Amino acid sequence: MANAMIHDIFSGQQNLTTTERAVSVVLGLGIAAAAAQPRPNKLLSLAALIVGAGLAIRGATGHCAVKAASEHL
Repeated sequence: MANAMIHDIFSGQQNLTTTERAVSVVLGLGIAAAAAQPRPNKLLSLAALIVGAGLAIRGATGHCAVKAASEHL
């Protein structure tokens, strides 16, 4: 099951422009780096790390599932 999920995340046709990809990577890495700082609220840090990693992966692969789904509406 995990292999199918990984395949779904990293596969798909690229649907982001170069600018969208660059912004996603920069913001994602910035948010993930900020999440690494010690904070009193550990859940907030974890949420920021997940969001940052998701944005970085979105930019690295060039595929956004949300954007692809919204184009089919």
